[in-house]
Amino acid sequence: MPRRNVAAASPTEVALLVLSFAAFCALCVVTHAPMADTLVYRAEGAAVLNGTDLYGFTVTEWRLPATYPPFAALLFVPTACVPPDVLKVVFVAGNMALLAALVRLSCRLAGLPERLPAVCAATALALWLEPVFQTVLFGQVNLAVACLILWDLTRPPGAPGRGVALGIAAGLKLTPAVFIAYLLLTRRVREGMTALAACAGTVLLGALVLPYASVDFWTRRLYETSRVGKAWIVDNQSIQGLIARALGEPSPGPAWALPAAAIACAGLWMARRTAIGNDRRGILITALTALLVCPISWSHHWVWCVPLIAVLAADGRRCTAALVAVVFTARTLWLVPHQGSLDLQLPWWQQPLASPYALLALVLLPQLSALSVSSALSPLPALPASNSSASTIR
Repeated sequence: MPRRNVAAASPTEVALLVLSFAAFCALCVVTHAPMADTLVYRAEGAAVLNGTDLYGFTVTEWRLPATYPPFAALLFVPTACVPPDVLKVVFVAGNMALLAALVRLSCRLAGLPERLPAVCAATALALWLEPVFQTVLFGQVNLAVACLILWDLTRPPGAPGRGVALGIAAGLKLTPAVFIAYLLLTRRVREGMTALAACAGTVLLGALVLPYASVDFWTRRLYETSRVGKAWIVDNQSIQGLIARALGEPSPGPAWALPAAAIACAGLWMARRTAIGNDRRGILITALTALLVCPISWSHHWVWCVPLIAVLAADGRRCTAALVAVVFTARTLWLVPHQGSLDLQLPWWQQPLASPYALLALVLLPQLSALSVSSALSPLPALPASNSSASTIR
């Protein structure tokens, strides 16, 4: 187990965290940040309470609809009882706490000491990574989902209910289901089946409480990807977004579906092979694969950059970790023309600026997999017991 230094944070780390948080809040006030996603969640909770059509409304000036499964709407019911301005404050504070939790879980995944001073300093800096910044700014749930997954996957082997939190995360936002496949592929059948059962339980609960909405979502709304947003805009950092912009084609069809299928197969194969030598890299490969092949991976979905940086740094790849931090801080996707349909008219030299996360992931996937081969020949320092593949793969 990694040594944990529980010493209190010094005034310097605390001041850095407070200053970072204050600067973010000031920016929100000055720019009148609408926190649109928080308002969507609140409207979902209200729809459940009022018995109205869960997928028939739109809110905010952008006319945003509900896009999550009915189970998520049940979780959002309490938000409908809170005034919007108060709810925004709650979401900002909650996401800051979740960011600190994600930093600590990332240290645990990477095998780094979970020292409070380092966690405070890293949290203050991580807030300004573009995916994290956008998540807090929009009032999104990405940090909560990532924390559920990482907490579950870093628990000791054989821990009671291991897999339940992962299944709940999948029931909330679907994409985490790829981690269930990862568990099954790495022969952690009991944990994978537990996660699958928990996910099925969320679907069943949604069907029991909201039968009409459940039929509507699982037979119709799930396949209406246009409800989520335009796949070709720079916000979308998946393979589909990259290819759509490169081809200047809003609906690339097989031109993205075939590469996405190939990446999914290759990514899961690399994750399975990598997990034999290093489970933490297998988890990251799985996360990057999911973000790449998902039809739409908004930039704020890439909060997995936090554990990615931690693992790279812990593995002695500090230059690579620094480069990754720069890419996720630079915000180059917002520097290219992206008003209206300009996203589809970018010249070749602006394409890398418009798709930095997808391109970075494509470069890192084989590197993370190759590192596991070298680690088998030259073992790294011992990982936490909760991440040791020797004790978790059965």
